[in-house]
Amino acid sequence: MSHSRSLNRVILVGRVGQDPEITHIPSLNKDVAKFSIATTEVYRDKNQQWQETTEWHRIVAWEWNAKKAEKNLRKGTMVLIEGRLKTNKWQDKDGQQRRTTEIQADSLIPLEKAGDRGGSSYGTGPDQEAQRPNDQYFQQNGPGPQAQPQAPPEVQIDDIHHDESSDPF
Repeated sequence: MSHSRSLNRVILVGRVGQDPEITHIPSLNKDVAKFSIATTEVYRDKNQQWQETTEWHRIVAWEWNAKKAEKNLRKGTMVLIEGRLKTNKWQDKDGQQRRTTEIQADSLIPLEKAGDRGGSSYGTGPDQEAQRPNDQYFQQNGPGPQAQPQAPPEVQIDDIHHDESSDPF
C-alpha cells in the first residue's frame, strides 16, 4: 500500500451562469447552494482567426458559503471559487449509469457586487447590459486576422468589489 500524497484542488475565476439555487436539507440541518460558472478562453487558431471556448462548471457550496452565494451572487457576477472535484454516480430511470463532476466550493469570493457586472469601470449602468473588459478589448482589436494583439485593459485593485463583511475571518 502506497502512502504517497495527492492533491484535489481547483481554482476557477468565472461568471455565474444563473442565480444560485439555495436548498435547506432538513436531515442534515444544512443549507446548500448550487449554481454554475463559465470560464472562457480566447485564442487565435492556426489560421489567425479568433476563437473562444467556454467551459461550464457545476458548483456546490455548503453552509456559510451557501449563505454567501445567496447574498452576493447573481447571474453574470464574476467570482473566484476554490474547492475540490467530486464525481457523483447514479442510475437514471432507464437503468443507465450516469456521472456528473462538480466543484465542492471551500472558498467563494465575489469579485463584484451582485448584478454589478463590472461596476462603473466597465459597465454602462445597472439597467443596461454591461461589457466585460475582454469584450471591450476585442471590439477595439478584433477578432480577425488583421487584428494586432495588445495588452488587455488594466484593472485597478480598487475596481474589484469584495464585500469583506460576509467573510468569517
